[in-house]
Amino acid sequence: MARRGNQARRVRSPAARPPVTREFSAGGLVCRRVRGEWTVCLAGRRIHPGSDLVWILPKGHVEEGERMEETALREVREETGLEADILDRLGDVTYWYVRREREGNPSRVFKRVRFFLMLYRGGRFGDRDEEMDDVRWFSLERAETMLAYANERMLMARACEILAGQAP
Repeated sequence: MARRGNQARRVRSPAARPPVTREFSAGGLVCRRVRGEWTVCLAGRRIHPGSDLVWILPKGHVEEGERMEETALREVREETGLEADILDRLGDVTYWYVRREREGNPSRVFKRVRFFLMLYRGGRFGDRDEEMDDVRWFSLERAETMLAYANERMLMARACEILAGQAP
């Protein structure tokens, strides 16, 4: 028999929940062939000063009036310094996070990021902005182990499938 203090209470009104904001971003995985082997570009960022690099795919917010493809190409250019052409769509990643607004109130954010597989056309790492701490080329195998987030590793596996079907 349940004690009186452990009995369920009737809920009179739902708990107040922070408002939900939706954000859309786009990014890309740039690839190129070097001596017959595919390599890909990853961006590294330190989450905290002095911490290890966290390797990710470059991405950023969709600006007003911009298509996802345009955003992905712009963000890759800004964060890596590379120019590329879109080969294929890799997929979408969605996740939730909470941020504090200016007033200190929490806000729930639902974020969707669309990623594209891109073919390197030109450019150099030295022409990038300062948002990323490092940018490097990796072999496909090494890139899969370097990516920090499982959802981006799944996109890398998809990129490997697509690139396996590309003519040498």
